[in-house]
Amino acid sequence: MKIFDEKHIKNIVLVGAHNSGKTTLSETMLFEAGLINRRGTVEDHNTVSDHHSIEHERNASIYATPLHTEWRNYKINIIDTPGLDDFIGEIIASIRVADTVVATINGRQGVEVGTEIIWNYIDKYHIPTVFVVNQIDHPDTKFDHSFKGIQSLVGNNAVIIQYPIKIDGKQGIIDVLKMKLYKFGDEGGKPEKLAIPDDQKVQANFLHNELIEKAAENDDELLELFFEKGTLNEDEMRKGIKAGMLNHDLYPVFCTSALNDMGSGRLMGFIDNVAPAAADLKSEQTIEGEELWPKTSGPTALFIFKTLYQTNLGQITFFKVKSGEVSINDRLTNARTGEIEVINQLFIMDGKERHSVSKLTVGDIGATLKLKFTETNDTLYSGKKPITLRHIKYPEDRIVLSVSAVTLTDDEKLSEALKKIHIQDPTVSLSFSKETKEFLLGCQGELHLATIDWTLKNIYNVEAKFEKPKTAYRETIQRSSTANYRHKKQSGGSGQFAQVHLKIEPWYEGMPEPEGFNIRGKEDIDLTWGGKLVFYNCIVGGVIDTRYLPSIMKGVLEVMESGPLTGSYIRDIRVMVYDGKMHSVDSNDISFKIAGAHAFSEAFLNANPKLLEPRNELIVKVPEDMVGQVMTDLQSRRAVIQGYETSDNYQILNCQIPADELFGYSTDLRSLTQGRATFSTKFSAYQAVPTNVQKQLVKN
Repeated sequence: MKIFDEKHIKNIVLVGAHNSGKTTLSETMLFEAGLINRRGTVEDHNTVSDHHSIEHERNASIYATPLHTEWRNYKINIIDTPGLDDFIGEIIASIRVADTVVATINGRQGVEVGTEIIWNYIDKYHIPTVFVVNQIDHPDTKFDHSFKGIQSLVGNNAVIIQYPIKIDGKQGIIDVLKMKLYKFGDEGGKPEKLAIPDDQKVQANFLHNELIEKAAENDDELLELFFEKGTLNEDEMRKGIKAGMLNHDLYPVFCTSALNDMGSGRLMGFIDNVAPAAADLKSEQTIEGEELWPKTSGPTALFIFKTLYQTNLGQITFFKVKSGEVSINDRLTNARTGEIEVINQLFIMDGKERHSVSKLTVGDIGATLKLKFTETNDTLYSGKKPITLRHIKYPEDRIVLSVSAVTLTDDEKLSEALKKIHIQDPTVSLSFSKETKEFLLGCQGELHLATIDWTLKNIYNVEAKFEKPKTAYRETIQRSSTANYRHKKQSGGSGQFAQVHLKIEPWYEGMPEPEGFNIRGKEDIDLTWGGKLVFYNCIVGGVIDTRYLPSIMKGVLEVMESGPLTGSYIRDIRVMVYDGKMHSVDSNDISFKIAGAHAFSEAFLNANPKLLEPRNELIVKVPEDMVGQVMTDLQSRRAVIQGYETSDNYQILNCQIPADELFGYSTDLRSLTQGRATFSTKFSAYQAVPTNVQKQLVKN
C-alpha cells in the first residue's frame, strides 16, 4: 500500500451521542472515496466499522474501530467510536491519538448528555474539533437549536461554515467559506454547485464575514492583512481556521446527511485542506521531561492506545507513530517493562480487514500482532534514551460487583478471561477484597456489564455470576471505656500468664494527649484499611516489662482486623495500656497478646460501638424536567443532596450516598430519564449508619 508522509496523513475520530450517525458517516466517507462500492447500514449488519457479533446483536457500536480512506492525495485515518458512555474507555483512547475530533450531532436532538461527557475529554486534551450537524434532511431537524447547543458547550468560538436550506423541494447546503450552494438530488451523492439564492445572501454574507473575523483573530499576519484589506480570500481563511483549531479557539460547524450521502465529500475536502496533519502538531512532553516532536527524523516512538483479542488471531495491538518511522523487523523497547519487542508484522486495519504494509511513518495509525510484553498505554521506542508518553487516564468505576464462575472448576478459566478483558478494556477493573473474600469487578454501567458477560460466554466459553458485593463496613467507638483481662493457663511445666489493664477512646485528628496517664511511649499506626490506631505505653513501676508491649499491640491489631460487631475492620481508636501483672516464669509474648486482645474486645463492646458505612460522592447531571423523579429516587437511597447548579437545560446534583445504595443505580437512572441523565461517583468517607440499619446488620 502507498506510504504517506506526515504532511498528508489526517487522523480523525468520530464521536457523538448514541444514534448521532457516526458509523453511517464513516461508511459514507469510505464510499465517497471509492474504497467500498456499496454502503452498508447498521440495521443490515454490514458496515465496515461495526463488524463484531455483539454489535450486530445490539445494533450499536461497542468498540472503537480504526478505518482509513484516501481523498485527493491525503490519507484519512478514521476511528469510529461508540456513542454510549458505558463505553467511554474506547472513546477516550481514540481521542488520545486523534489530530482532529469530528463530533456528530443528531440534528433532531441537538447536543445531548453524551456529547457533553465526550466534550470534557476533548477539551482536556485540547484536540482540534469540527462539529457536524447530521440528519439535516429529516423533517424534524432543528439546525439552529443544534448550533445553540454547540455554542453552550464550547462558547462563541463555534462558527458556522455550512447551514442547511430547502430549495425547490430539494435539500441544499450553503457553504459560507466557499460561498456556494450545494443542491442535492433525492439520492444524495455529488451535488450541483450553484450561486447563493437572493433570499439567503444577507444571511450568508453575515456568516461569511463572521468567519473571516474569526479566522483573522488566530494569526497576527492575517489580522494585519484583514485590517489592511477589510477581508481575506479563501486560502487565507483556511490558514486562519487551521490556526484557530490548533489553538483550540475555533470550532467549525458543518452539516450532513450521512444516511443519504449529503455533504460528506465537502467535509472530507475540509479535513484534507484545513484539519491539522502530524506535521502541524506541537511537541509532546514525555514523562522523562523531554520534548518529542512529530518528525520522521526523530527516534521511533509508538503509543499503544488499544488492544484487541480475536479468537483466530490472538492479541492485536493498535498504535500511533508519534515520532520517526516503524518498519517490519524493527526491535523496539517497551518503556514500562524494558523488554524488547520485535515488530514481525505491520497492518493498516479497516474493521476486521488487515492490509499489510512494510513501513509506517510519523502520524500514522497501524496495528501489529502477538507482541509479548505490551499492553494499552505502553510506549515502544528505539534508541538508548527512554521515551514514555503520558498515559490515558480512565474514569473511576461506576458500578462494582462480585464475580465468580457458575461452575467451580471454571474459576481459573474465568480469571484468565477477565484478565484479557481488562487488558482490552482498562475501564474494567479487577480486585480481590481481603475483607469480604470476594473477587470484585468494576465497570461503567449495566450495558458495559452486559457486554462483559456476553464476551465471557461467547468468546471465552465461561459462565459467570455477578452479584451485589458485600459492603466493607468499618467499626469504631463513640465513648471511652476501660477493661482488664487476666490470661492464665497451666498444663504442667511452664504455663501462660498475663494481665492487662487498658483504656480506649475514640481518636480524631488533632486531639490532645490523654490526661491522667504517665505516657512513656507512643506509636501512631496508619491502618492499611484506613483510619488510625494510636497506642500508648502508660505502664508505671515496671508491672509489665516493656518487651511485652508490642505483643499487647499485636493482640489489639488482631481484633481490629475482625471487629466484634460484624467482623469488619476497626478504625480510629487510641489505646492506653496503664497497668497489669506478669510472672517471672509463665509470662511470654503469646500470653500478653491474648490478654491484650481480650481486654480490647471487652472495652470495645462497652464503648458504645458504632458501625460505619462507606459513602460516595455522587454527581448526577439530569434534564431540568426530570429532576423531581431523580431526587425522589435519591432520597429513597438515603442520599443527601448537598447542592446543585444549573447548566443550560440541566441540573447538576451534588450528593453523598451510601455505597451500598448505588447497586442498580445505573439501570434505574437510565430508566427514569430515558438515558438522558448521567452520573459519576467516587469514594468519599466512612460515616455512621442509622441505628436501625446497624441493629439489622449486627443481628444478621
